[in-house]
Amino acid sequence: MKKIHIVVIVVIAVAIAAIMSTVSDSSTYASFAIAQNNAGDEYHVVGKLNKEKEMVYNPEVNANLFSFYMKDNEEKEVKVNYKGTKPQDFERSEQIVICGKIVGTEFEADKILMKCPSKYNNGQPGELSSNTSRPKISRIIQ
Repeated sequence: MKKIHIVVIVVIAVAIAAIMSTVSDSSTYASFAIAQNNAGDEYHVVGKLNKEKEMVYNPEVNANLFSFYMKDNEEKEVKVNYKGTKPQDFERSEQIVICGKIVGTEFEADKILMKCPSKYNNGQPGELSSNTSRPKISRIIQ
């Protein structure tokens, strides 16, 4: 067998592996209702944190369990159990995307993606912060 044939076979094998890993990791965006109707399938659910209900994170007991309540874009509320540590500034997030599946009546999340308010415009879209002007230089050091 020629060297070029071996190289072509290796390139084809790598391409097939890349395609298979992409397809197996893909999931779709859905609401909690769709996720409950298809329990066991993995979904991305977009929603907002319900700040009126409690968030439970006790690292002394289990550092890899964080529970909270979330409302999806259709206003359906579900308890979410995240298998990981509580993300920093979680309470300040404007929007949350959780990745995982429904188990029973609760959503078991593997990933959390957060959209936090911008620190540059004080959380108000289209409004410039007062800190955007250039600082004045009082003296020049030579």
